[in-house]
Amino acid sequence: MSVTGSAREQVRLDIEGMTCASCAMRIEKRLNRLDGVTATVNYATERATVVLTDTLVTEQDLLDQVAAAGYTASLPDAAGLPPDQTHDHTARLADPVSAALRHRLVGSAVLALPVVLLAMVPALQFDSWQWLSLTLAAPVVVWGAWPFHRAAWTNLRHGAATMDTLISVGTIAAFGWSLYALFLGDAGQPGFRDHFSLMPERGMGSSQIYLEVAAGVTVFILAGRFAEERAKRSSGAALRSLLQLGAKDVAMVRDGVEVRVPIAQLAVGDVFIVRPGEKVATDGIVVSGTSAVDASLLTGEPVPVEVGPGDAVSGATVNAGGRLLVRATRVGNDTALAQIARLVEDAQAGKAAVQRLADRIAGVFVPVVILLAAATLAVWLVVADTDKATTAFTAAVAVLIIACPCALGLATPTALMVGTGRGAQLGILIKGPEVLESTRAIDTIVLDKTGTVTTGKMELVDVVPSLGTSVEDLLVLAGSLEDASEHPIGAAIADGARQRGAVLSTVESFGNTEGLGVQGVVDGHAVVVGRERFLADWSLPLGEDLRAARDVAEASGRTPVFVGWDGAVRGMLVVADVVKPTSAEAIAGLRALGLRPVLLTGDNPRAARAVADAVGITEVIAEVLPAEKVAAIERLQAGGHVVAMVGDGVNDAAALARADLGLAMGTGTDAAIEASDLTLVRGDLRSAVDAIRLARRTLATIKGNLFWALAYNVAALPLAAAGLLNPMLAGLAMALSSVFVVTNSLRLRRFTSTYSTAANIPRTGA
Repeated sequence: MSVTGSAREQVRLDIEGMTCASCAMRIEKRLNRLDGVTATVNYATERATVVLTDTLVTEQDLLDQVAAAGYTASLPDAAGLPPDQTHDHTARLADPVSAALRHRLVGSAVLALPVVLLAMVPALQFDSWQWLSLTLAAPVVVWGAWPFHRAAWTNLRHGAATMDTLISVGTIAAFGWSLYALFLGDAGQPGFRDHFSLMPERGMGSSQIYLEVAAGVTVFILAGRFAEERAKRSSGAALRSLLQLGAKDVAMVRDGVEVRVPIAQLAVGDVFIVRPGEKVATDGIVVSGTSAVDASLLTGEPVPVEVGPGDAVSGATVNAGGRLLVRATRVGNDTALAQIARLVEDAQAGKAAVQRLADRIAGVFVPVVILLAAATLAVWLVVADTDKATTAFTAAVAVLIIACPCALGLATPTALMVGTGRGAQLGILIKGPEVLESTRAIDTIVLDKTGTVTTGKMELVDVVPSLGTSVEDLLVLAGSLEDASEHPIGAAIADGARQRGAVLSTVESFGNTEGLGVQGVVDGHAVVVGRERFLADWSLPLGEDLRAARDVAEASGRTPVFVGWDGAVRGMLVVADVVKPTSAEAIAGLRALGLRPVLLTGDNPRAARAVADAVGITEVIAEVLPAEKVAAIERLQAGGHVVAMVGDGVNDAAALARADLGLAMGTGTDAAIEASDLTLVRGDLRSAVDAIRLARRTLATIKGNLFWALAYNVAALPLAAAGLLNPMLAGLAMALSSVFVVTNSLRLRRFTSTYSTAANIPRTGA
């Protein structure tokens, strides 16, 4: 593969062998040295995302660069297959934790426990106990800590230092000092007794052994790494659950015969069968049959949606009712499920500004710590009054062990993995980590009216018959005539008549006058339906009662349609783009988040004001052309506001891109979704409230993680350098800091929607 000219291509690499954020930084720097390469390496996801521009760099060049840094890289397999069949990186996280790591941890813990107990409880110390401790500790330091020693040596050969360097040097130093004290000092004498202290003891000279430190620190670090792996599995669970939602096989109709084939054999245009209780195999259009489809796994919306011939269905949704025949329109990586999974994975692979700062700190942290440990050793050798070597050694080892920057490297990516995965379960797709920082700053949210606050579909909302005319006659005659029309208002009237129980009749001599109305013969009546002007052309004037009803409808921003037959106006039908039943609740939720809602529409001011009043919006910008929507956003920004925009149409795409934060309704157009930062899979505006809440909660978790990871090192390093921290306790504290960070991130799995519609959504991706 090569990229030439002005081509731009994204390549993903799975990285093996990273043990901390400084490893990720080394690989990232190495890749970015190549011309035309922009790389981001994520320690938590163990993945590199590389963008190639104007370059002849090949995939093999990228793999070679990673290998030159001392790590192993590979390309994800079968990129063209559907997500459920792709050997995706997240599937690796779903595998059981490495058996070798578990065995190493258990074996080391069994051997180290007696060593620690003998050192901490003097009553257990029998004659020559120290030699038993050496026998038990040696396998722990050599075999148990072997991954750290091996990684440290690899990094040393490449002129680098990572957390493995700190652990390896610290444990070897503790073990080496113990060997010196046992063989050349006084610690090997029969009858030797040791006294454990939370603070290092001075003045012990060559009688001090640190076998419990060497063995205990190894076990603590192995336990911390084991916990990290478990946390990574949990944090990637939501994305894995998405990838596993799709059907594995499908019943297809071929030459009139039903056959069951693997999903990979399904092609666009194929007709497949979906029985009650089965998953829809891929995105498609219903050919025949009616049913209710449960799309909650994709959208978070628990209410099944009724579908029939001509309706679109998405892969991985569940057929809750009758038998359906569906024609495939998108397969493999083009399906809605695959696109959702890809958006989530891209968001998890990215880095927010706070993470880049943390990575820069981690990149220089290890060398600084090594220098600090050397300085600590030198200073104590100079200033200690007695037993300088013991005091200096203890403090230097404590500095090395306490400062491993694991927590710093895990702070952001683990929170991103959990937050974006949980969002996907709730029907909220966050396109990148930088979006999180935008949500914190916004103070104004601009809402497109049609399709966002309203349904975007005309509906029959009122029936006003004239004196002497029945509602049933009005609905049957007008509905039958409009059923022959293709106009959205006509469709709304016909559908509304059916919903109210009207049985529609056949139309004869149908005629259409564009923009005005329709006429025809229904059940022997010459029927005319349309605007007031259209009926006037047919010499059918309105009565006073209908004029009054007309004024009321127009004042509310609704559209009156008049119906006449047999020489008289018989009534009025009122259609409107109705407000979604959840919009008012959503506006209240946005206000509760400190946002000022603004309604933006191309509709007339009267209709816009009616919708705004219905949902509780005070500020309206009406009669705005699509090209003017961007200018409206810019005016708000020029006034000092940080603006979010919610829209769903092609005409909203430019405004979504111009806003500081763009939120697209997933029921809208591809152009709007592509231009947005957040996609709300459901057509429910309340999802915007949940999206902003989740984004802010994730950002707060990231900042909390970074604070504690940094505060821990800032507080602990001076204690270690001052000789006030036992090296074994330093190892325990370091391991617990990583566990704290990932556990804090996992709390995001408990994030739930504010609204009852999402009450039955599972809390985790398991």
